[in-house]
Amino acid sequence: MSIKSFKPTTPSRRHMTVVDYSNLSKVAPEKSLLAPLKKHSGRNSYGRITVRHRGGGNRRKYRIIDFKRNKLDMNATVMTLEYDPNRSAHISLLKYEDGEKRYIVAPNGLKVGDIVRSGPDADIKPGNALKLLNIPVGTIIHNIELYPGKGAQFVRSAGNMAQLMAKEGDHALIRLPSGELRKVPVICMATIGQVGNLKHENVTIGKAGRKRHMGWRPTVRGSVMNPCDHPHGGGEGKSPIGRAGPVTPWGKPTLGYKTRKNHCHSDKFIVKRRNSK
Repeated sequence: MSIKSFKPTTPSRRHMTVVDYSNLSKVAPEKSLLAPLKKHSGRNSYGRITVRHRGGGNRRKYRIIDFKRNKLDMNATVMTLEYDPNRSAHISLLKYEDGEKRYIVAPNGLKVGDIVRSGPDADIKPGNALKLLNIPVGTIIHNIELYPGKGAQFVRSAGNMAQLMAKEGDHALIRLPSGELRKVPVICMATIGQVGNLKHENVTIGKAGRKRHMGWRPTVRGSVMNPCDHPHGGGEGKSPIGRAGPVTPWGKPTLGYKTRKNHCHSDKFIVKRRNSK
């Protein structure tokens, strides 16, 4: 899948690029797998804004994705490859032998008409889902469960992949896209292959309006505010922030400040941190 650019008819068009969608199926999404998606504009259940710079954007319907892949020992045919507005990866519509339809995250190389399968007897090819127990060491995987039966939580965005490094006892050692080495129970499910839409990271937004379509509102830097509005504000001209490190409008450390708990219960499963030498 390639990146598409445009003739520079306007300043924004000159820099704007999009993913080429020519290889996607030009069909409407499966109605039985759509769900309403309400906008909250960054507000919590009390109506207070907890995430700033959100609001507006195009209307979307949520596509119900099968992250559990728990329909075992039954072949499914890939009916479509579709765009999903709720994620960076593309999705595929599967039709099983009993007539049931499900969406999955489309791995790289999956084509319309391919056969995919879940279960211990599935082949090691893109789109098939197996337990880590049944996957050979060294295999590239994605859509990895953290807790058995809960559904995939790791490695789901466009172009991502993990690698099964080893298996020992009840746990498998996985190298995540960040470089972190982590233990995961061997009875967790994972899907073979790399997540598709590899060129997504190379897309240039190009204009502010395109970001508004995604539901992002403008962001103002704290350094151009007054001191009463932000701790970075004030001073003559382009002044430094006047602090040891950047902070939020409420004075809390930010931009690189680690928020993970010092004694998190899952620390014992992390063999190597992503930022360790």
